[in-house]
Amino acid sequence: MPKSFKELGVIDILADACETLKFKTPSPIQEQSIPYALEGRDIMGFAATGSGKTAAFALPVLQALYENPQPLFCCVLSPTRELAHQTAQQFQALGSTMGVKTTVIIGGEDQMQQAVALSKKPHIIVATPGRLLDHLEKTKGFNLRYLKYLVLDEADRLLDMDFKEPINKILAVIPKDRHTYLFSATPSKEIEQLQRASLRNPVRVQVSNRITTVDTLLEYYLFTPLKHKDATLVYILNELAGKSIIVFVNTKDEGTRIPLMLETLKFSVVPINGNMSQSARLGALNKFRAGNKSILVATNVAARGLDIPQVDVVINYSVPDNAAEYVHRVGRTARAGRSGKAITMCAQYDVVRYTNIEKEVHGDKKLPEYPIDKEGVMLLMGSIDEAQRQAKISMARLHEKMGKRPGFKKRKRGDDEDE
Repeated sequence: MPKSFKELGVIDILADACETLKFKTPSPIQEQSIPYALEGRDIMGFAATGSGKTAAFALPVLQALYENPQPLFCCVLSPTRELAHQTAQQFQALGSTMGVKTTVIIGGEDQMQQAVALSKKPHIIVATPGRLLDHLEKTKGFNLRYLKYLVLDEADRLLDMDFKEPINKILAVIPKDRHTYLFSATPSKEIEQLQRASLRNPVRVQVSNRITTVDTLLEYYLFTPLKHKDATLVYILNELAGKSIIVFVNTKDEGTRIPLMLETLKFSVVPINGNMSQSARLGALNKFRAGNKSILVATNVAARGLDIPQVDVVINYSVPDNAAEYVHRVGRTARAGRSGKAITMCAQYDVVRYTNIEKEVHGDKKLPEYPIDKEGVMLLMGSIDEAQRQAKISMARLHEKMGKRPGFKKRKRGDDEDE
């Protein structure tokens, strides 16, 4: 295995940037894909979340830009607003000494300001597909007819979120003579179709054939009756006091209720879910990243691609819908060779879904049960009941306030759409 990025063919200015960012040795996906990308090949890359996919495509793009600088050089399509911001930050950090200019084009932000940013012709655009298409169709003077690189990041998620139509429209108006990188944690029939439509004779790089988790992650399940679920969560959070923890839930309402309950119990908690504005979501992430808040309660909007350093524990308060979603969630910890812990709480109605996920991810291996003191949980029930009551009152006020907003409508469970 190469000991350095220079051995992969990365130029000094970028290899030095990797060293500054403490990217010590190339990860398997970087090792396998970067040499092909530097040769000019299209790449179709599959690797577990947290494996370094962003640098795997950012380094070849920046090297090509260094050798042939031009505006509007590369466009990266991201499934979520947060991931778009994070990807842009990584391009900016890796390309800081070569003066790279990036801009983020996403829903939820001022379209006129974005048009001004595009008129300055940045080198790299990182965008959600819907908003990029808006600008291609409506912003005077903006086009991507000289684009050299297209990156489809988290491609499975792009397709899950029904971005197929805007992506097809974008593909129709950008040059066919370009380099394309498609990266994803999981392969699927839809991705194979997208590959055929957008890549030319790509190199397929697959670090793992099966949806799986990293070796440094300790995984547990915890069976708990539904009526004791909140008390069990509070018990675990007390036991893990001082750790950096993400609690995943399946719905926006749970993503709002649980933080309200935990705040009543004096936990240092912040939410992120689709009911929040983009600036509020980024503000919450920044508080958690900086360590100002130790617990982040999140819907699946935070499960994909977000690189939050030093997350010690992931708790699945709600069992995910499928194995891919499980792997993405627990992949928020044990990143880049670090260790981490994941606990999945399973109520009586979740057993079949949980066992299906366990079998798909781990085969015949059974995960150990997370040890708790059940009497300790029961002792918390009184204070939990009161905190739940307070949270319900606050929730009712929030819903009343949101219901009065012009154009507000309740969305269903699939919760966190981004333009």
